[in-house]
Amino acid sequence: MFDVGFTELMLVGLVALLVLGPERLPGAARTAGLWIGRLKRSFSTIKAEVEREIGADEIRRQLHNERILDLEREMKQSIMPPSSAPETKPAEPQDVAPAPEPTAPAPRPDRSPEP
Repeated sequence: MFDVGFTELMLVGLVALLVLGPERLPGAARTAGLWIGRLKRSFSTIKAEVEREIGADEIRRQLHNERILDLEREMKQSIMPPSSAPETKPAEPQDVAPAPEPTAPAPRPDRSPEP
């Protein structure tokens, strides 16, 4: 994230020594170390919690998908008969008289014929 080299750290240490002085510098370094440690711990705790939540969401999503797949299999099995059932032959067409052709409707006596 930050590219801090040895020379930059030496420069920060020198400026801190000049600003704070030799008597307050060890206390300031200790306090800075404590704050940095607290920040690291809180960030790692937050990161672990987020990862746990993401993992829980992923597990919930997988369970939901598995339930959907199970329901889909049940639907297919209820619609399609099992393949082990004996197959029936399709019914052969019988001699059926053709349907009569439609005729024009007769004019109604209470109205004039439509054009």
